[in-house]
Amino acid sequence: MTALVIGGAASGKSAFAEQLAVSLSDGPRCYIATMQPFDGECRARIQRHREQRAGKGFSTLECFTGLARAVPPEKSTVLLECVSNLAANELYSPDGAGDGAVEAIVEGVRVLRRRCDHLVIVSNEVFSGGSSYAGDTLHYLRVLARVNRLLAQEADEVYEIVYGLPVCHKGKGVRA
Repeated sequence: MTALVIGGAASGKSAFAEQLAVSLSDGPRCYIATMQPFDGECRARIQRHREQRAGKGFSTLECFTGLARAVPPEKSTVLLECVSNLAANELYSPDGAGDGAVEAIVEGVRVLRRRCDHLVIVSNEVFSGGSSYAGDTLHYLRVLARVNRLLAQEADEVYEIVYGLPVCHKGKGVRA
């Protein structure tokens, strides 16, 4: 089973995605972390997420680019967090796919789906801010929006987290 969980900043999407991943299986759980610890703010966010996952049986696999090369434990439930960071890394990192970012991410997810029993993917909702964007920011948002649409098409379940509440747009509905 593959689920896509999308929401705005501080919407509760990470907590929901973790609960969903835990509910899917008692087997091995792997958290694929995509945020690079560039500064103190990133390191603090990473630490908060580690504390939130504590005691839930997740091993951690860092993967900043090249998702198709990530090898989680066999028969595992994988929590991929977050496609938004992965998109930025693929677009702008010297190790990233650059203009091939969309294809690299979508193919990476497809490879992961074949390698694990369950996959829960977290991403940010984009374009609801109502602001006008230009240049690299607009390019990044368009890439992320395209990735989100493609992943939603392929996912079994799609959730949007709004004010901490999961809204099911595709699939069976909330089970976490």
